[in-house]
Amino acid sequence: MNDIIAVGLERDQLREAERAVLVGINRLRGEGLRSMRELAQLCLAAGAIPVEVMVQPRRRPDPARYVGKGKLEELKALRLSADAEIVLFDDELSPVQVSTLIDALDCKVLDRTELILDIFSQHATTREGQIQVELAQLSYLLPRLTGKGRMMDRIRGGGGGVGGGVGVRGPGETKLETDRRQLQRRMSRLRAQLEEIRSQREVESSTRRGSGVPLVSLVGYTNAGKSTLLNALVGSEEVKAHDRLFETLETTIRRAPVDGAEVLLSDTVGFIHNLPEDLVSAFMTTLEQLHEADVIVHVLDASGPWVNTERDASELILERLGVADKPTIVVLNKWDQVAGTARGEQVLMEMPDGLPISAREQMGLEQLRLLIAEAAFAHFVTLSLHVPYDRMDLLQLCREGGRVLSEEYEQDHVAAEVEVDGELVGRLKAFVVAPG
Repeated sequence: MNDIIAVGLERDQLREAERAVLVGINRLRGEGLRSMRELAQLCLAAGAIPVEVMVQPRRRPDPARYVGKGKLEELKALRLSADAEIVLFDDELSPVQVSTLIDALDCKVLDRTELILDIFSQHATTREGQIQVELAQLSYLLPRLTGKGRMMDRIRGGGGGVGGGVGVRGPGETKLETDRRQLQRRMSRLRAQLEEIRSQREVESSTRRGSGVPLVSLVGYTNAGKSTLLNALVGSEEVKAHDRLFETLETTIRRAPVDGAEVLLSDTVGFIHNLPEDLVSAFMTTLEQLHEADVIVHVLDASGPWVNTERDASELILERLGVADKPTIVVLNKWDQVAGTARGEQVLMEMPDGLPISAREQMGLEQLRLLIAEAAFAHFVTLSLHVPYDRMDLLQLCREGGRVLSEEYEQDHVAAEVEVDGELVGRLKAFVVAPG
């Protein structure tokens, strides 16, 4: 099982990183392996080193210990022999499990949800993102105060010799000593601040909708290459794009040219298998951008072994968000890595609706731009206009909020054919003429 572990930290990071034992259960053949490999990636993204793996075949976790009694004894010995400071579980642990495992293992005990929150806390740069992370952390922490309090005491007191690190960022050290009422008051204040941000976001969204420029949202599994694709379509390197899970946390919006017009492109936080409901809810203000999208571009990593599972997981979240019926373009990114191979042929057979592209190699992007334009402007109205030379601002308005399909300069006006959003039709009504 140790082929799951693939260290991806720099040499200087390795010396300082905490060591972790990964623990999971194999409910379905093959599914446990996929999930544990993803957990190893998450562990590396958080800055820890996965050094050992333990997987127990079971239908469901033990309600008190997660693993069986005998397996827990094996885990204690494995943790000590590996000199690991963390034991990381592949499912969200209940408060009872947390308490039992901390007592039994005498070290830092973390689960998948807590690990994802730790990664989020490292990548949150805006005030909105930081509020969302803290609110999600406190929501997770509230029912687990007792067990986590004991764990923090051991960390500070030298139980295992660990001082801070993975899983104790954010509200950890300072908030664990406060009582439930204080935490609940803090959560209420954070929700109020998010509501203010939501109100401001609605004002900004209203302004965007008034411009008539279509909004296209990039979605997909974390690390599928959404940020790289956004940079490629925009023609810049403004958005960070690294080979790490959850590199993008806050929504990014940029203008991009498509088939003689412009659209707004947004890059959102990546999805992941078994993303807890609390995390989806905590980041709802960010993901609300998807409700405003005219088109969704679903980015898949065609080179990965779990592309079907990742598509299913992403589509499930889109359904939970209520946006699964939006016009959607499926793109098979990183196609340069599988083009001309049996694997590539298999992916095309399984996903005939997918467009093969490579954002990094600039492959297939022109066809993608055409598909985006076709979908984004499908609801637009085609008008024939005679625009006086002293109202050339109207043509500029059409370019910014639609497309100018043709223009001919006559003696006292410009004869133009345009495609515009319905909201602009009223402003252009006085200049509309019958075509031909």
